[in-house]
Amino acid sequence: MDIFSKIAAGEIPSYKVAENDEFYAFLDINPLVKGHTLVIPRREVDYFFDMDDEELARYQQFAKRIAIAIKKAFPCKKVAQVVLGLEVAHAHIHLIPMQTEADADFRREKLKLTEEEFREIAAKIQAAF
Repeated sequence: MDIFSKIAAGEIPSYKVAENDEFYAFLDINPLVKGHTLVIPRREVDYFFDMDDEELARYQQFAKRIAIAIKKAFPCKKVAQVVLGLEVAHAHIHLIPMQTEADADFRREKLKLTEEEFREIAAKIQAAF
């Protein structure tokens, strides 16, 4: 079981934003900006495009609902969707509230947030979901 599967199963703590039977959304612990969220399938699949069309469509629909909630909770111009997938061998979408494209630059310094700040951010997105 990989680290993201352990997070979705509750074996590793996370700041959950939303979930259903197929997908799990939680805050990135090294966020670029407040509201930076990861969305994963519960099923272990390494490569985003290895998912069949129906599952991929449901994944995108779930991510869209999260993105709408993020935009409500953290007003921004857009919510970026970034799929990188090399650092963890489990398909995942980064949803990042953006005022400028620089907000989605992974080379920039990550925020250092307290546990309380993470809880507040997750609660804000949950409330908007």
